[in-house]
Amino acid sequence: MKLQPIKVALMTGAGGAHLGAYFSALASCEDVESVAVADSSGQSFASAKKSLGERLSGTYRDVAEMLKQAKPVMVLVSMEAATAPPAIEMALKNGCHVFAEKPSCVRASDFDQLVELADSKHKYLMLALANRLNPEIQTARRLLRSGTIGKVYGLEMHIIADQTRLTRTSYHKSWFAKKARAGGGHLIWLGIHWLDLAMYVTRSSVTHVSGFTGNVGGQPIDIEDSAAATLKFDNGTFGTLTSGYYLDRGYHSHIKIWGSQGWMLIKPTDDDVLQWSSTKGDRSGQLQHFKESKQPRGYTPFVHAAIRACATEEEPPISNTDSRRAIRTVFGIYAAADSGVRQEIS
Repeated sequence: MKLQPIKVALMTGAGGAHLGAYFSALASCEDVESVAVADSSGQSFASAKKSLGERLSGTYRDVAEMLKQAKPVMVLVSMEAATAPPAIEMALKNGCHVFAEKPSCVRASDFDQLVELADSKHKYLMLALANRLNPEIQTARRLLRSGTIGKVYGLEMHIIADQTRLTRTSYHKSWFAKKARAGGGHLIWLGIHWLDLAMYVTRSSVTHVSGFTGNVGGQPIDIEDSAAATLKFDNGTFGTLTSGYYLDRGYHSHIKIWGSQGWMLIKPTDDDVLQWSSTKGDRSGQLQHFKESKQPRGYTPFVHAAIRACATEEEPPISNTDSRRAIRTVFGIYAAADSGVRQEIS
């Protein structure tokens, strides 16, 4: 049965992240009836009109006016971290589900309050951790659940991006480069994806963290370009994360998981996105590779899944609890780095 399309809104401001991807996703989603855009800066209006065409129901400088006039079922929020919580709160109080570009806060306590509000109103607050729906991630999650590599013993992660972006004057002036406005640097912007994936594919939660953060590259920025963390999970697993801006371009990234009956290597930014070896079954000891299509991936399928969940009130691509769990883990690492004391993640 075909769903009844819903009204969606997008809230943003100067420097809103991934707007091109979000407009494209909204334009291509058959479950969207119309899209209203609220942007106090007005900078996104031209792109919105070009991408959304007749699906754009209106543009607004004022968030409250947009909510009153457009009456969206779901609001997509892509704002600088310091200004996002009041916008998310307003959307939830107006009875909207919320899809939020991470991190959407500069303190974990602010996001905790938003999750409590969302829960009290039986609304979704979905953090944009879009790698979850990548085909290789879904396969890795199924393999681990079926016991292909046995009991998980430990894991090692790194997500390394380019240092080049940090050398640009435009970046130095942006909100991304200021901790008071962004909440943090590489860890909260990119490392959070790998932390979430580690918990998602293993179906476990981080319970304790320790770590270090710093500016090893020496650029004039008020955020970390490097983080290293150790992690303890509720299933007894230990793990490590290296998160940093080190390269001239591109990415080096992987999640490696060892178990009692084999191992698994996830490399979402490479051509060979998933490989594993198990000591049981017909192919015992053989190196196996993910050979299915790597598409769809990225923001479009994740946004589509979120909209569909809001239209049907079925399970969303990420729960309120998992969104909060990712935020708490990141800020736990920051607290451990600042204090030198291991932090418990509740």
